[in-house]
Amino acid sequence: MRVTVDVKGEGEREVDLEALPTTEATYEDLLTEVDLSPHEVSVLVDGRPVPEDGPVETDHVTVLRLIKGG
Repeated sequence: MRVTVDVKGEGEREVDLEALPTTEATYEDLLTEVDLSPHEVSVLVDGRPVPEDGPVETDHVTVLRLIKGG
């Protein structure tokens, strides 16, 4: 299955889950494929946050970068 990862403000990227070394891909695996850390982003499916260790069950996710400042 191919998943579209929409990183807001940076564009979309395609990830082929079948090319990953794991048998059940997680959202953290998707983030690794697009060079992002789960500590700096939130992953949304249908506008709702999902846990990074949850299995990918959709073909489109949205990624929002978290902003930290002071």
